[in-house]
Amino acid sequence: MSITLKAGALFSGIGGFCLGLERYGVETSWAVENDPAAVATYQRNFSSTRIVSDEHGPLSITDIDVVRDKLEPVDILHAGFPCQSFSTAGERKGFADPRGRLFYEIIRIVNQFGVDRPSVLILENSPYLRYGEGGEWFLELSKELKKAGYWFRNENAHEVDAFDHTDLPQRRNRLFMLAFNYDRFKNGRVSLDLKHTEEVKDLARFIDFEGAVGDEYYLSPENRYYKMIAAKYIDRRRLYQLRKYMVRVKEPGECPTLTANMGLGGHNVPFLFDAKGLRRLTEYECLSLQGFPAWFEFPPEVIRTKRYQQVGNSVVPAVVDMIGKGVVCKLKNERDK
Repeated sequence: MSITLKAGALFSGIGGFCLGLERYGVETSWAVENDPAAVATYQRNFSSTRIVSDEHGPLSITDIDVVRDKLEPVDILHAGFPCQSFSTAGERKGFADPRGRLFYEIIRIVNQFGVDRPSVLILENSPYLRYGEGGEWFLELSKELKKAGYWFRNENAHEVDAFDHTDLPQRRNRLFMLAFNYDRFKNGRVSLDLKHTEEVKDLARFIDFEGAVGDEYYLSPENRYYKMIAAKYIDRRRLYQLRKYMVRVKEPGECPTLTANMGLGGHNVPFLFDAKGLRRLTEYECLSLQGFPAWFEFPPEVIRTKRYQQVGNSVVPAVVDMIGKGVVCKLKNERDK
């Protein structure tokens, strides 16, 4: 008999985790996300999934109560919790940062489920979480997961770069951490197929270099940033990135990491030359480079800056797909045996 697995989504964003797990028959029972714009995009594409909310709107993770909010027990709980405090690009305050302390909210919710706590936890964050403060951040995370009743050790943390392991041309290295319920499994070992891909990446699969888009995406030839990028022009099949008044010319077939800063305006979105001129990537090109399917769409009411931010905050579904395959296999073969 086929086993239907269910998942709960914390920090769901626009649903990258949910998409990646769907392939293996994992149904998302409920999702927690407090950004109204991200909720609008999520509901546009996952209309049957419950967004946990009250009469005032979607709830923050700090406001969630398992009993009061009637959260159904799930097999898998996933959470890409805020990474700013653990990233090399941030202030590196770790768990001393209020955003970093949101990790403890995940533990609180898990504990509220009691004997019905999830069989598997899948967490995602910056790879630097593993090394910050001489490894103290990772030790703290490990301690809390074990106290909550989960198998977890260094081997359960996997750094995965989308460029190296999928057909996507984006450089995006993230840390995925897998924890397994003591009461459901004899150990925390899991086999993941994380083979490196040898495929040559073609940006033209994701970006229209030969056509043209709306005028709002283009820089004027009189713009100083246009002149800076044009001075570095090599060919029409590359991306160009502005970083602190420097222009980085990316290698053929390579896209830099798409970050939430793209939604802050300025020149945080990568540039390219097409048939019409020099322009930013569109938000839908960014969505494609992040590995979202062609049918996925933003609702009209979500403004462009929010769309860029949502892409940059998302996980890559294809990477979750790879992680999910091993997790689902372990769940179906070992749980409760």
